[in-house]
Amino acid sequence: MKKTALFPGSFDPFTKGHHDIVMRGLNLFDEIIIGIGHNTTKKNRYFDIDLMVSKIESLYTGISGVKVVVYNELTSSLAKAHDAKYLLRGLRNTTDFEYENTISQMNRYLNEELETVFLITSPEFAAISSTIIREVHRYGGNVDKFLPYKV
Repeated sequence: MKKTALFPGSFDPFTKGHHDIVMRGLNLFDEIIIGIGHNTTKKNRYFDIDLMVSKIESLYTGISGVKVVVYNELTSSLAKAHDAKYLLRGLRNTTDFEYENTISQMNRYLNEELETVFLITSPEFAAISSTIIREVHRYGGNVDKFLPYKV
């Protein structure tokens, strides 16, 4: 039976930490769907969504089992539509766990077949956050070290 995981997020931008979670997740799952969602708490994206789709897809060219979708619906509904029985999430710290645990419980309530799998971020990526990357980039700082592609 094929194991499909959905890796949801706003990915604004998609960082080396996110890439690490996908690559490690491929050891656990047959397919990983990177779902770029429209986060209602984040009014405007900093990086264009089409740019992110292009950059992420180019990262996984030649790697089977990874695809990218854009969605504007409940994550649990997207998972069901793609027959994904797992949500893949990365945790940098206990603050992430508290936030992700709450979301995991609601996703499980909405789709009882959906299991969330947490991977602890690799130490070298633990300090990377999309929010910080956006701020550094906005004010002209070099973010190349934190992204698996050039912007």
